[in-house]
Amino acid sequence: MDPKPWLAQYAVAALVFCVVDFVWLGTVAQGLYDDRLGDLLADQPNFGAAVVFYAIFVAGLVFFVIHPAVEKASGRYALLAGGFFGLVTYATWDLTSLAVLEGFPASLVPIDLAWGTFLAASVSGVTYAVTRALPAWAR
Repeated sequence: MDPKPWLAQYAVAALVFCVVDFVWLGTVAQGLYDDRLGDLLADQPNFGAAVVFYAIFVAGLVFFVIHPAVEKASGRYALLAGGFFGLVTYATWDLTSLAVLEGFPASLVPIDLAWGTFLAASVSGVTYAVTRALPAWAR
């Protein structure tokens, strides 16, 4: 197994994921999480934990969605499987938090599930398109 395509896909997906999620967290959803989570939020994010989450999430997208989509030459697969991956992973966090954290807002769950679905679908679709435009070694 040649690692170059995997690494190229990971690099593209990580860049796209960071840009899209930072726009969401830094602008669109800033007030949303502050308002809904209130005292549950830390004063400062744990950046180490965030980096580990991003690294694992992107690895999962590449392994389960992006690389198979490139092998199938299917942008549709990238979008649909990416969206489902995002839904499942974000549901894990949101529904577990709703089940075990006192005060976790139920009103945040559908918003976050929609965001996770959109985020993973868009990262997968864009990464698929970019990867297909790269030289053959990256596919």
